[in-house]
Amino acid sequence: QVQLVESGGGLVQAGGSLRLSCAASGRTFSNYVMGWFRQAPGKEREFVARISWRGASTYYADSVKGRFTISRDNAKNTVYLQMNSLKPEDTAVYFCAADLALVTHVHEYDYWGQGTQVTVSS
Repeated sequence: QVQLVESGGGLVQAGGSLRLSCAASGRTFSNYVMGWFRQAPGKEREFVARISWRGASTYYADSVKGRFTISRDNAKNTVYLQMNSLKPEDTAVYFCAADLALVTHVHEYDYWGQGTQVTVSS
């Protein structure tokens, strides 16, 4: 089992920045690909970004490319999501997820955190 705990969400004005963190425990962190997803009210959960086991490879949804950066610190068992130039449409609950394979889709990830709310005001 892998336990994931997100933090860093909050209320920010449009154009502002937030950094989300996701702390992992339970298994060897570097064995897992880490992903960030988000879910807005009334919408399905969607992919935001993912990072490979040692951070060599990253992949982003088109909607966040150039504004968000995913990174990881395997010594701290933590993955981050730096979010810049935030827009009201970025408002959602943000979830981190973990899987042993290099996967992208919601249904492919085995482990999930509880989520952290990000609200961007206009």
